[in-house]
Amino acid sequence: MAIEIERKYLVKDDSWRENADAGVFYSQGYISSDPRSSVRVRVAGQHAWLNIKSAATPIRRLEFEYPIPLHDAREILEKLCADPPVEKVRYHVHHAGRVWEVDVFEGANAGLVVAEIELDDEQERFDSPPWLGDEVSHDPRYYNMNLARLPYSRW
Repeated sequence: MAIEIERKYLVKDDSWRENADAGVFYSQGYISSDPRSSVRVRVAGQHAWLNIKSAATPIRRLEFEYPIPLHDAREILEKLCADPPVEKVRYHVHHAGRVWEVDVFEGANAGLVVAEIELDDEQERFDSPPWLGDEVSHDPRYYNMNLARLPYSRW
């Protein structure tokens, strides 16, 4: 069983860019989602995955991810997803021996910038980078599946 433990934060300034990679464009759509679980398709660059997540707590989830053909993923995004895709550029940012994922959202979620860190344990400590803002791990509005239904621009 695959467990994902992830904490999510707002980003308060652009200083994270100093230690960021070039970034990859992501487009992801939801085939099914409810408070218990979601099934999504994700395209990142020239790769694609089918992903199934089930929430256990706000920061701990069961997660299963399977590579799928890029053409299939694009067709699923176009024809099977109920809401428009969530679009973002994901950057990997190195800080204090850790890799943070910083998502700069586009489209209906433009203006939203969120940083995530994956942990081995829910109580694990880490050094917070100076650009890190408020934690939003427990706020469901920031879940990507909810950003598809109610984009940031409509809050």
